Amino acid sequence: MDVAAVARCLGRCYVSPAFGESEPLRLSERRFLKLCSSTNSDPAGSRSLIFGGKLHRRLSFFRPIMATDESISSRSSDCAGETKQINGKQQNIVWHDCPVTKSDRQELIKQKGCVIWITGLSGSGKSSLACALSRALHNRGKLSYILDGDNVRHGLNSDLSFEAEDRAENIRRVGEVAKLFADAGIICIASLISPYRRERAACRALLPEGDFIEVFMDVPLHVCEARDPKGLYKRARAGKIKGFTGVDDPYEPPLDCEIVIQNNRDKGLSSSSSSSSSSLCEMAEIVVSYLDQNGYLKTP
Repeated sequence: MDVAAVARCLGRCYVSPAFGESEPLRLSERRFLKLCSSTNSDPAGSRSLIFGGKLHRRLSFFRPIMATDESISSRSSDCAGETKQINGKQQNIVWHDCPVTKSDRQELIKQKGCVIWITGLSGSGKSSLACALSRALHNRGKLSYILDGDNVRHGLNSDLSFEAEDRAENIRRVGEVAKLFADAGIICIASLISPYRRERAACRALLPEGDFIEVFMDVPLHVCEARDPKGLYKRARAGKIKGFTGVDDPYEPPLDCEIVIQNNRDKGLSSSSSSSSSSLCEMAEIVVSYLDQNGYLKTP
């Protein structure tokens, strides 16, 4: 049985709700393939595979789906038709304009939407700067929202691993969401390691010229590793984490970013320390000044 072909035919699979669950569980093609490649101790099972784009279950727990070659071949013509139909839908998608424009939204909230993309090694202070910046903007009466690299993995990107392909998808999704925030007139603050230039460039390309403001936390590896607030460097050095940026995976610093912030103190950032708070405020003001000078804090 060509399981990959089945996954492609299904497109986006769903596990139907059971025992009080209100919403179906969505499965990506990657997860579907992993489930199908797993060992199933109950071939007969109580699952059924339907080629209408849904994958149903009757039990509250989930086990890999089993399908016989006969069941696949008997529906091969339906599968081919559905693939063609899905492709046809993708080819005929048309953007629907709304009479309320980006300018209208920006006029309403008296600011210009943009994306502030904070990049740097783990432990460089990205999240701390994002929070300080959001507070500084709030104090000025400006609306912002933070897309934190860890936080988005609790919901939007909870289905993604830390493998290379999934990390790239993680950044792509955040870039797309950040673009929507900016289009709404909101100052979106995205704080992610985002180690590769090509992925950051792809996110930049989503926005109008000037609306992607890249902030590089220029902190040496040894300083970040000395801080190690999450203990990740220690685990990576011990071989417990593979592909960790700065240890066994490269970080590509920006070559032409809008703002560079050097935060080279050996100790970690802490809002309970007055000196740390002062430093955070100073760093946030660097970004705020850039926004002010470039017209983002007033109606365009």
